[in-house]
Amino acid sequence: MATEYGVLNFSILGALEVRAADGRTETPSGLQRALVQTLLVSRAWPLPGGALIREMWGVATSDRQVNALHAHISRLRRRLHALEPERATSRLVMHPSGYRLSLEEGELDAAVFARRVEQAEAAGLDSRPERTARLLRSALVMWRGPVFGDNPGGAVSRVAATRYEELRMRAMELLFDVELVAGRHGAILAELRATHLRHPFRERFCEQLMVALYRAGRQAEALNAYRHTGRRLSEELGVDPCPALRRTQQAILSQDPTLDTNGRPQVLARSA
Repeated sequence: MATEYGVLNFSILGALEVRAADGRTETPSGLQRALVQTLLVSRAWPLPGGALIREMWGVATSDRQVNALHAHISRLRRRLHALEPERATSRLVMHPSGYRLSLEEGELDAAVFARRVEQAEAAGLDSRPERTARLLRSALVMWRGPVFGDNPGGAVSRVAATRYEELRMRAMELLFDVELVAGRHGAILAELRATHLRHPFRERFCEQLMVALYRAGRQAEALNAYRHTGRRLSEELGVDPCPALRRTQQAILSQDPTLDTNGRPQVLARSA
């Protein structure tokens, strides 16, 4: 959302980037990167200096680290100010309980992503699936790579990265659900197969691939996908396919009419 100061874009769905309204980009590295990442994922509440020190150095607080933290805080304030010199107050605010990075609405890509997924989940599968699919694709296209790229940071950042990665998986599952409800199994078949190959133990993707293959008249391939996934689950994880995956196999074997595009398939009825 535009403000009188202009907008900074903080991107964490990939390697950390901070982009100014005029296109200038900062890519913090080292301890500065750890500091920014931690402040971004903890944006709703101030973080005490001790917590920031543990994230940045992985050690308990000492006088040396406190002094170093203050130096990094000052350096970060200067770098942010250089990106938006018209701003009257610093984004990096110190509270009695710690430090907080002040963000405007729409400035953190992960927050925009999460909001779009939430809107898509609220819309559900039956209300204009094409529109829901566009919303989900507009969210998923924001990803440039793993959260924080190859530098996940400390414990706080790693927990946040795991949470966003799980939300990404849910968004992909919901996307394929709404595309199947819209009857677009042929259009998404290659994308769905590639996604299943990248995430072979995410059984929901296998279910969706089986339905898409079945609808495309490729029943044998659908059943083969089930057998291959079941074998990998057994050999590598020591588990059996989940009940939902087994139900999809049985529905295909019996040519259950709920698998057809003329209606909402029962195997897609659960929430993503």
